[in-house]
Amino acid sequence: MLPDFRVRQRDYLLEISRALTQELDLEKLLARILRISIEMLAGQAGLIALKEPSGWHVSAAHGIPPAFLSYLEPLLAEEKVGELNIAELNRMLKNLTYTASMGLLNGVGIPLSAHGQVIGVIFIFRNYPDIFSPNDKLLLQSFADQAAIAVYNAQLYRQVSYEKQRLDALLDSAADGILILNSDHTIERCNTAFERLYGQPRDSVQGKAHTEVIRWARRPDGLTLEEAESGGWPLTTNAYLYVEGDLARNDPPNLPVGITYAPLLTAEGGLRNVIATVRDITKFRNAEEIKNTFVSIVSHELKTPVALIKGYVSTLRREDAAWEKAIVQDSLAVIEEEADHLAAMIEDLLDASRLQAGGLTPNLADVSLPTLVGRLAERFRTQSRRHTIVVDFPEKFPIILADENRLSQLLSNLLSNAIKYAPEGEIRISGETRPEQVIVTISDQGPGIDAADLPHIFDRFYRSEKAVRKTKGAGLGLFLAKAIVEAHGGRIWVDPQPGSGARICFSLPRK
Repeated sequence: MLPDFRVRQRDYLLEISRALTQELDLEKLLARILRISIEMLAGQAGLIALKEPSGWHVSAAHGIPPAFLSYLEPLLAEEKVGELNIAELNRMLKNLTYTASMGLLNGVGIPLSAHGQVIGVIFIFRNYPDIFSPNDKLLLQSFADQAAIAVYNAQLYRQVSYEKQRLDALLDSAADGILILNSDHTIERCNTAFERLYGQPRDSVQGKAHTEVIRWARRPDGLTLEEAESGGWPLTTNAYLYVEGDLARNDPPNLPVGITYAPLLTAEGGLRNVIATVRDITKFRNAEEIKNTFVSIVSHELKTPVALIKGYVSTLRREDAAWEKAIVQDSLAVIEEEADHLAAMIEDLLDASRLQAGGLTPNLADVSLPTLVGRLAERFRTQSRRHTIVVDFPEKFPIILADENRLSQLLSNLLSNAIKYAPEGEIRISGETRPEQVIVTISDQGPGIDAADLPHIFDRFYRSEKAVRKTKGAGLGLFLAKAIVEAHGGRIWVDPQPGSGARICFSLPRK
């Protein structure tokens, strides 16, 4: 039979072998290794110090007085990894042990080495005077070699766990939806952003085939993933794949998206995963539609006055005709009117651009709204004989702090719209006072505003189908009116009265 110490040695080695395969929690593993080491060498205390990028740190301790440990830890932390080797660490620990115990303790340190690298040290203390024999050191070293592998594996596991947590955080903090596909196009994983875009929880997405989730409402722009792979992608080229279209969802409406597919290949060149990044392109599509609408409206609105100006100028320049003074004056009046129309449109476009760049900043001063409205009403009465413009403000209407030029622009846009869209009848501009604000209402006796148009009438370049057919305009008047009111801290809205004309109201703060 084997001597007792050989039996114990074998048991200890078996226990550490089990730890290699059973325990991946680093703190628990270190405590287990230290306990076995102390028992194996009949010690009273011990510690394990690990070599980390920032220096040496006590990672496990047993039987060591708190005062000694509190002295030792900052001392180790001050040492740089590259400047302190195992021999120096052992010497320092032995000196500290001898001094702290007044010569009653001695100790031995054995390095933990894995894959040719020192990753730490086990230091064991005994309180009897016998020094550590070569056999003790050999036994501890053989044990430390296996323990080092266990520590190394636990550190790798901790690093892998950390990387996984970091990847999880990265995926779930991404603004774009992300799908991770297996080589057979099964969805292995999706992130929080994709849940929001798709409108379904990830449990109902993960595990499904790519074609079950990415369903196109109509033919997309670009090759689909399945079409690209049938042509050899990505094995024939490692380039990204991009497709854009309307994603069909269980809960309408469809969502405009752009999807970028990136391959993840194995070392042998086979396909391991496909990473799909799904971006909501609703804003980009809206911007494109606004741009196209802008080009269409502006080109149409510019064409008419330019054609009139050119026609009248060409007519007046004819050398084969002698024009009467009255005809010349009428022609010049039309040219001036159309030039003013062009100038007003250009100014509106510039204001719209300023809004996009950072909004309007009003130049505030005392303004009497009844006086301003009366002056504008008098001017607009000369522009139409089919309308009666009525000003209805109570006496002692309060003076407000506002930008008179911008309010004049606001009221002019609203009066112009009333004249444009109401064939005839009364246009009333009324005022009302409240404790904190004043309210101005412009009403007409036209056909009113369709309910379908109400949510959009203050949008840039928006014009209803009826308006496009019957009247000129760039769809900027109400957009700028809203911006001017909001720049003053007020609010603008439509008071719907189907069949009895349009009523547009706005409020402005009194202070």
